[in-house]
Amino acid sequence: MPGRFHGFVEGDDIPTGTVDVVVTDGFTGNIALKTAEGTVKLYAEFMRRSIKSSLRARIGYLLARNAFQTLRDRTDPRKYNGAMFLGLGGICVKSHGGTDAFGFSNAIEAGIDLVAHGFNEKVKEGLQGFNQESLAGASPDSGADS
Repeated sequence: MPGRFHGFVEGDDIPTGTVDVVVTDGFTGNIALKTAEGTVKLYAEFMRRSIKSSLRARIGYLLARNAFQTLRDRTDPRKYNGAMFLGLGGICVKSHGGTDAFGFSNAIEAGIDLVAHGFNEKVKEGLQGFNQESLAGASPDSGADS
């Protein structure tokens, strides 16, 4: 399977791109997700208050409006809605409970893409290859010195 195991990740490893995938239980994953969402909402509110604080700030907002729209579009959670459950023998994408029709349709589209690209089969093949490599590395014939 392409990729490399990173091991334990720190909270800042997720948004900085240290890892592309985080495997976690539902409780821990939900805490990480809700913390990130809450932080984004908090900073968005700070920004709104700052922009409304003076005439100069409002003029600055008007000049930077396109940049703010680009940022809003890039961080819209509805565009990236849906978390995959692994190990079920099929495709299961869990949508965020607070999303709207746009976000829900994106979660459905993610599931369709996973099926269309044979994701489960690729994971199974990758894990079989990983297991074979692990077993070969642990065998006495692996060439490792004792």
